[in-house]
Amino acid sequence: MAEDRDIGAPVAGWQPPPAPRGEALDGRYARLERLSADRHAADLFKANSVSDAIWDFLPYGPFASSAAYHRWMRETTAGDDPLFYAIQNRDSGQWQGVASYLRITPQAGSIEVGHINLSPALQRTRAATEAMYLMMQWAFEAGYRRYEWKCDARNLASRRAAQRLGFSYEGTFRQATVVKGRNRDTAWFAVIDAEWPGLKEAFRGWLSPANFDADGRQIERLGDLTRLVRVADDPALHR
Repeated sequence: MAEDRDIGAPVAGWQPPPAPRGEALDGRYARLERLSADRHAADLFKANSVSDAIWDFLPYGPFASSAAYHRWMRETTAGDDPLFYAIQNRDSGQWQGVASYLRITPQAGSIEVGHINLSPALQRTRAATEAMYLMMQWAFEAGYRRYEWKCDARNLASRRAAQRLGFSYEGTFRQATVVKGRNRDTAWFAVIDAEWPGLKEAFRGWLSPANFDADGRQIERLGDLTRLVRVADDPALHR
């Protein structure tokens, strides 16, 4: 008699997706292109020099000079994982942010978005949200099954952003690593492919020009739209 064992659902027709190659990603409000020290470092250093606080939860920075930032960027972008993008705000034409794909594992269908560093001028803009949408869209349309977001558990702004963007909270790894000589507990979030169609509609609805009034104020909040798709909210944001 065959034994009835629960060993996981088969993934029919599974083929590992391609690794990202740094193709430009174009939207209505944002443009992303592969990060280049020669092309982007000067503008990004200027945009980021407004506040050192944006580096608090990153394992590098702030940088004392444009030359130091340029050198770091040149060395860091030499490989393909992480694969960094520069983010342009189309309204201003300025390069104002950085994000990357990392922990790229096509064999498992898993990819992470991280190293997110948005200058004060880019934060809370349609371009910032669209940049995250464009990166998520590429991953799922390329065939990835899982899209991850991880952050320092003390970084409540990042945790709020993950939830607003439709990521579901999956737990916190205690004492996961040491960053800049300080303990880091890491909060984990993810979106899976079954959730992508609903999130795609949420993003498209929020990014539509019809969702903003004459003064550029949102009519519907993205977090309200993605709440319909998220399977687990972050308890740290409800204390």
